[in-house]
Amino acid sequence: MSIDLYIQRIIEQQEQPSDAEILKWVKTAIGAHRSEVEMTIRITDKHEIQYLNHEYRQKNKPTNVLAFPLEQHEDLPIPLLGDLVVCAEVIEEEAKEQNKDMIAHWAHIIIHGTLHLLGYDHIEDKEAEEMESLETTLMQQLGYNNPYADDEI
Repeated sequence: MSIDLYIQRIIEQQEQPSDAEILKWVKTAIGAHRSEVEMTIRITDKHEIQYLNHEYRQKNKPTNVLAFPLEQHEDLPIPLLGDLVVCAEVIEEEAKEQNKDMIAHWAHIIIHGTLHLLGYDHIEDKEAEEMESLETTLMQQLGYNNPYADDEI
């Protein structure tokens, strides 16, 4: 598997995972879906992610992750998967509020966003069950608890 991962860190003050950890989580999420992938992960602040969430989803509030999959024609196979924008501040707040290990929550959000880039979604109940089940399996493969269980720590 070949992954070209570009990580942009716009915000530094929050506890963040290493590039190696992020790459491991992306590889785990991609698994057998693709053999060659290029993607960018931008770690940002609440201001930027709120702007993007409002601009692209018409939701005027910060969120933990936004996925921007590449929409390409089937006859033009390129390895570009898309971009993730991740808010360090929201991830930190959620981990504290939900009593979750910070790095485990980062892993979950990166896996969740990467699955969105691969075409998974959680709008319909059946889709949500499939995606959550896959996320739980991948997290457990990495040695983390079920991210949807209460009181993870």
